[in-house]
Amino acid sequence: MDTLAIVILNYNGRAFLARFLPTVLAHSDGYPVYVADSASTDDSVAFVKANFPQVRVIELARNEGYAGGYNQALHQIRSQYGGAAYYVLPNSDIEVTPNWLTPVLALMQANPQIAACQPKIRSYQDRHLFEHAGAAGGFVDWLGYVFCRGRIFATFEPDQGQYDDNRPVFWATGACLFMRADVFHQTGGFDADFFAHMEEIDWCWRVQRLGYQVWACGESTVYHVGGGTLPKANPHKTYLNYRNSLFMLYKNWPADGWLWGKILLRLVLDGISSLLFLKQGQWKDVWAIVRAHFAFYGHLPRLIGQRRALRRQQTADVALYPHSVVWQYFSEGKKLFSELDK
Repeated sequence: MDTLAIVILNYNGRAFLARFLPTVLAHSDGYPVYVADSASTDDSVAFVKANFPQVRVIELARNEGYAGGYNQALHQIRSQYGGAAYYVLPNSDIEVTPNWLTPVLALMQANPQIAACQPKIRSYQDRHLFEHAGAAGGFVDWLGYVFCRGRIFATFEPDQGQYDDNRPVFWATGACLFMRADVFHQTGGFDADFFAHMEEIDWCWRVQRLGYQVWACGESTVYHVGGGTLPKANPHKTYLNYRNSLFMLYKNWPADGWLWGKILLRLVLDGISSLLFLKQGQWKDVWAIVRAHFAFYGHLPRLIGQRRALRRQQTADVALYPHSVVWQYFSEGKKLFSELDK
């Protein structure tokens, strides 16, 4: 068994592989590098095999998104290659840096309760700024809105060393996710119904309910392009984000008697947010939010079963940020993580 497996999920990402895979290999510290291809229609597989023979290629039969793709790939790595003690899942549009692996591995090896960890995620384009997908570690407020150290909604902080510490967070980003392999397989991996977006937050929430921890490592930094597979301004991304947020919340919200009240409030706030798309003439995004809500209703029977099963397995309580980050950001003007209540 390897100590670490570096696993890149790819879908029609030949250009990103050409740009970033050499750097991953240069800073792999001798650990095996895998490219798991989700039935790409470009020449990604042939390109990797011809130019990077040291990379282990896993060819998946179809594209099942981030969640299903990684579930299959990591299962194959365990069954066909002997597995690894830890996985790291850098997106194909991640530029790694020297020494990106060692501090995160050392942190996780020193604390067996850490199931997931992330480095600092900075923008590839604006290299001094934190990037949207995870920044320096994520949190969830009492209504299920996600935010990060270094990024709240559309405010991106410059990295001035303010988050160079190692500390527990609520969720670690899927853009460059380190995981303890036995915990990943113990939990059944990601929820494949998510397809893409928020599956890592759902998984981090679930592992904390089992008593594990999620951390961010400020000693490691990578750079993220963002939108490598699905562009940011895309109605399908809007659909997945709104739908999966409701999936995650229904499955994991604490049994405090206010579940449906919070769900109703979230649905109302989703409706208000759709007015912003409407104002900008983005009708497809408005329709995406409507479809996301109906998809949530359609999945309720399955979600009810998942919620019950997770409650039976739960061994630890998980604390959400006990305020509304939406209210604090838009009404109180608190744009920085340091301005929020500790």
